[in-house]
Parts: sequence; structure tokens; C-alpha cells
Amino acid sequence: MPFVLTVDQRASRRGPDRVSAALDALADAPVLLDFERTAGDEFQGVVGHPAVVVDVLCRLARAGGWSVGIGAGPVQTPLPDSTRAATGPAFLAARRAVDVAKQRPSRVAVEGADDVAAADAQAVATVLTVLLQRRSPQAWEAIDLVAAGCTQAEAGARLGITRQAVGQRLAAAAVDVEHDLHPVLARLLARAEGGR
Repeated sequence: MPFVLTVDQRASRRGPDRVSAALDALADAPVLLDFERTAGDEFQGVVGHPAVVVDVLCRLARAGGWSVGIGAGPVQTPLPDSTRAATGPAFLAARRAVDVAKQRPSRVAVEGADDVAAADAQAVATVLTVLLQRRSPQAWEAIDLVAAGCTQAEAGARLGITRQAVGQRLAAAAVDVEHDLHPVLARLLARAEGGR
């Protein structure tokens, strides 16, 4: 069963529209139905694999300024050509979830066929989101360089700091904790949709 993500821009009346930029940033995500603007400052997409949901959530959490509702469950098939034309229980779950997310400090919520697994997935998604949102720009610089294949020494040389300082930035950013959370959240999302 797929997952539906309903994403709403926070404080959209006080700032510029960021939906188009977010859609561009998510254009390379492997999806069943593309992320599309559905109304005003909101967009939706349909994803087939829980690991992709985790990746999209991480991208949105890093960018900041979004409320994310994740709906796990069935959608009506065959799928139409457009997300806006699709329907089913996962869409209703994502709508409820984004409404809940708007009221939560972490701005993420999960609804699914298995209420207990959905609550567990929401708890892990909250921890992951808070961890990502608390990182400093300096930590992201180090993370991005290491993720691109640089050693800590090479990253330090590019940033004008020592290898040890890069290691300290990575440790403070809890990169290992983040990577541990990804598969846990993916497994819980799979259970939330009624899978095992």
C-alpha cells in the first residue's frame, strides 16, 4: 500500500510562497504520483516505499517551515495521472495528519490503518524532525561535505577548520543517531499501513 504526504507551508501569509521551490527540490524523489500543489500553500504526493517517505520528511525538516502529514493506507486504483485526482483512505489519513501536525511543535504527524504503529512512527518521526531542525548551518556544511565523499580531513580543509573540529560538528549533529532512526521509522511506517 502507498503513503500519501500532505504538506502545508507554515506562516504562508507572512512570507513568500515556497511551494514551487519545494516541488522542484522533491522532483527527483521516486514516487507513484508526483508531488503537486493541491491548494494555495499546500502540496501532496503519493509514495510507494516507506524509506522514500523518510527521505522526503528529512528534506522537508531540513528546509524548515512545513507541516507534514503522513497517511498510510490504501488508495483507489488504478492510480490516475495526477495526485489531485487520486482518492482513498490514505488521502483522508494524510489530511487528518497534517491538521494534527499543524498543532504539534515538531510539525509532523502520522495516521494509518494500525493506530499503535502509526503512533510509534509519529514518535520516531518527531525525534528525527527535531534532531534535523536543531542542527546549525556549520553542522550541515560538514555533513554535506562528508556525505559527498570527503574525508573529515578534506572537509576540514575546505571549511578552514581541523579534522577534529569536523568530527565535533558531526558528533554534535548526532549524524549516527539520525542514520539509526531512518530504518526504524521506515519499518514503523510499513506497519502503520497494515503491513508487518
